[in-house]
Amino acid sequence: MTMTTEQAEWFAGTFDKLVANVGQAVLGKDHVIRLTFTAMLAEGHVLFEDAPGTGKTMLARAMAATVQGSNNRIQFTPDLLPSDVTGVTIYDQKTQKFEFHKGPIFNNIVLADEINRASPKTQSALLEVMEESRVTVDGVTYEAGRPFMVMATQNPIEQAGTYRLPEAQLDRFLIKTSIGYPDHASTVQLLGGSNLKDRSKEISAVITTQAVADMADLAATVHVDTAVLEYISRLCEETRNAPETRLGVSVRGAIAMVRAAKVWAAGQGRNFVLPDDIKELAAVVWTHRFVMDPEAEFSGATPDAVLARVLSDIAAPQQRAAV
Repeated sequence: MTMTTEQAEWFAGTFDKLVANVGQAVLGKDHVIRLTFTAMLAEGHVLFEDAPGTGKTMLARAMAATVQGSNNRIQFTPDLLPSDVTGVTIYDQKTQKFEFHKGPIFNNIVLADEINRASPKTQSALLEVMEESRVTVDGVTYEAGRPFMVMATQNPIEQAGTYRLPEAQLDRFLIKTSIGYPDHASTVQLLGGSNLKDRSKEISAVITTQAVADMADLAATVHVDTAVLEYISRLCEETRNAPETRLGVSVRGAIAMVRAAKVWAAGQGRNFVLPDDIKELAAVVWTHRFVMDPEAEFSGATPDAVLARVLSDIAAPQQRAAV
């Protein structure tokens, strides 16, 4: 069943309230907040590549408070173990049974801070839970619940002693973006309220976690015309055939685009996806999935430039009316 026009209007209104509520804590970053909520409602994850002190932790806390959800922050370091993320089974002498102690990954929003500082073994502890929203420890599977989102960060500077995320893990992030520094007016406002150490504590809930899950289910019913699906497929094929890339957008990346575009369209009050939605989301959903040819990269080729050319070369289908 396709989302109705009335449902699309309700979704857009609620989406705007969520963004505005978090915007009270993360000033002047409405577009990034919209992208992050898009990832949450598409049941995906976000990778932030940002300098320290741009408000990533504040964003995670404010979003959790807005949806009445739980959140936790994991500081990734070289000595962090997989069990420090997922949890561990411990023998209880009183009950003479093994009990599973859940790790910090069992929260609605998990901030994996400086994820590239942990070893590949620890990074891989996130692969199953990011893809399937569940964790398997000692042969027993535990569900992560809904909503569930990993917000990972990596520092673009100080690369010494870090471990680059493998392509398989990058492909599991629905969106890669950055918050960046606030504009002048927002900075002045932040400085004026410097007595507030944590603005997220001032945030009140807008909806419940169950309502978030319901919104995610509703967004999945947004209509995507066959012509738009063919457009996405052609774009992905072109990124794979580009001479500057060794790997283009995977099938997982194409599916991620459909999921993100549905939420993005619903957030604007539409029950159908437009080609313009694909163009608007293409950079944040796709460029981190590219594996560039070393020689082309040395010559100055970038994923953004390749994607821009692909979007220019492949004609978008004619926009159609609402269903």
